[in-house]
Amino acid sequence: MRHGFVKVAAATPDIRVADVEFNKENICRGIEEAEKANAKILVFPELCVTGYTCSDLFDHAVLLKAAKKALLEIAEFTRDRDLLVFVGVPLEVDGKLYNVAAALNHGKILGLTTKTFLPNYGEFYEMRQFTPGPEKARYISFNGEEIPFGPQILFQAAEMEDLIVAAEICEDVWSPVPPSTVIVNCSASDETIGKDTYRRELIAGQSARLIAGYIYANAGEGESTTDLVFGGHNIIAENGTILKESNRYRNEIIYSEFDLERITGERRKNTTFQTAQERSLIRVGFQIEKGETSLTRTFPKKPFVPSDEQTRAARCE
Repeated sequence: MRHGFVKVAAATPDIRVADVEFNKENICRGIEEAEKANAKILVFPELCVTGYTCSDLFDHAVLLKAAKKALLEIAEFTRDRDLLVFVGVPLEVDGKLYNVAAALNHGKILGLTTKTFLPNYGEFYEMRQFTPGPEKARYISFNGEEIPFGPQILFQAAEMEDLIVAAEICEDVWSPVPPSTVIVNCSASDETIGKDTYRRELIAGQSARLIAGYIYANAGEGESTTDLVFGGHNIIAENGTILKESNRYRNEIIYSEFDLERITGERRKNTTFQTAQERSLIRVGFQIEKGETSLTRTFPKKPFVPSDEQTRAARCE
């Protein structure tokens, strides 16, 4: 955390569709592993508490009650662990079902970011079960607490004012929150021919356009129980550069570090970058300890001279 570096992680846990207890245990195992690696932000895939491909099982109260109970237990599991966790879960609010990314920190549910754009084409038909999130965030009563619910909720570190995190869910990738320096995406993007290249370019381009760090956590092989295939393609990118990428078809956690001082510096220099912060956006503080961050990423000794011979020749040309 010193010198502006923060270690982040994207995790694809082993899951079983509609087996909430099994999924909860593996999510907690991933949290424990990430904590040992000193990650401060950890992102899990979309609807990973239940599984993304539950289809019409999402209409059953038994599954939804189990998911809510598991979410509370996962939140409690973070109580003595120093990291901000995002986990995907279905949530019923006022008789409607929402696709939500829950932010957890030190035993608390800090906020519930809703999915705005529900794909309803090709192999996807989310609008059959889910309702698009509201236009603006509001507070709802959840387990006796008043918690922010909706889009564009900002989570700001108390110990590091430049660390502002916003969540989005899969299809929402093109509708970000400019004030945030880190974007997390809980996703369930299936595999089709060439989609991995498109996904890679999309995430890298998005991080460049926003001048931000981007953590993309994708659903893995446990979801591949129908005619869809999920590869667990996780990506960590910063300002147009992919820092770390997972092996597809292998459930794993990937790690890297964001250089927040570089991100804020680049935004400061780029006078066309719009960082107007709307007062209507809800901000929620979270706690993480500030300490040394061991780096796994490397920095070139000659940043303006590519080390790769082919790239260097193209640059000189």
